[in-house]
Amino acid sequence: MVELIEGRGARAHIPTLRTGKVQRSVNARLYRQRNLIEQRFNKLKHFRRIATRFEKLARNCLAPALLASTRLWTKLYDSTT
Repeated sequence: MVELIEGRGARAHIPTLRTGKVQRSVNARLYRQRNLIEQRFNKLKHFRRIATRFEKLARNCLAPALLASTRLWTKLYDSTT
């Protein structure tokens, strides 16, 4: 997988297992950013319309993604009192 990613001109930030034969160095800051993005995508997948991809055109898929993102964003600032 790493070779495929690097073959496309990107840098892979996939840590190896401690028991792995080949050890790759991973930039901690970039790995943290990658992890945050991955968490956001997982939260978006909880919305059924996005997870099942009902939309056939890419432009139509953007609206549910924006609505779900807005809903998640407002949840952060929602008052609990």
